[in-house]
Amino acid sequence: MTKQIPPEAGTRPGPDPATIHEMFRSIAGRYDRANDILSLGIHHLWRRRVVRWSGVQSGDRVLDCATGTGDLAIAFRKAVGETGMVTATDFVPEMVDLARQKGSPYRKGLRFELADVTRLPYASESFEVASISFGIRNVGDPRAAVSELARVVGPGGRVLILEFGQPHSALLGRLYDFYRKHLLPRVGGWITGRRQAYDYLERSAGTFPCGDQLADLVRSAARFERVEWRALSGGIAYVYRAVKASA
Repeated sequence: MTKQIPPEAGTRPGPDPATIHEMFRSIAGRYDRANDILSLGIHHLWRRRVVRWSGVQSGDRVLDCATGTGDLAIAFRKAVGETGMVTATDFVPEMVDLARQKGSPYRKGLRFELADVTRLPYASESFEVASISFGIRNVGDPRAAVSELARVVGPGGRVLILEFGQPHSALLGRLYDFYRKHLLPRVGGWITGRRQAYDYLERSAGTFPCGDQLADLVRSAARFERVEWRALSGGIAYVYRAVKASA
């Protein structure tokens, strides 16, 4: 069974942006290594699922927010080709610098910029797809972030969210809880030297709403014609797709 998350979990004020900024700044240099080890590389498969489900096509314009070191942005850049354009943002300069280095082979059609997902500096209806992966639970106001993602895509545009959740089965849930509570903070702390960052990431992954609850938050944030979600790896992660309604 899916762990029950209090309905108000997605409506309470989120984490303090200054605290989140400092946390990710402090682990930026070892962030990729920690992700690869802690997920056994499966996070790359999840991001590829996001790209496929987005329906992105060659020549499309894509905005990827809270891009971190740019993995999802690069996956989208491969999908849109040289005729498309991917703009990737993060509010941590150290992450943006690392993303620019990683994305250097794709200079044409891929750019990285500093921006806050709750106050995006882009005109309305500028993109076909807007995304955020493993970032929505770290935003001070998740509803405002979804509203901004919806604003910058045109009618029929898609908003994609990839985020951790809670597994469906009781057995997998117990195994994942043990890993999340006991192994993730220790290993993440050992790799990065910042145990407290992974203590926070463990807590946030275990309490942030998922499935129908996060889908309801998305529906409340903007006018969408449909909001769908799929569980990945038994519910360890979830991908959400919201299609913006026509005017």
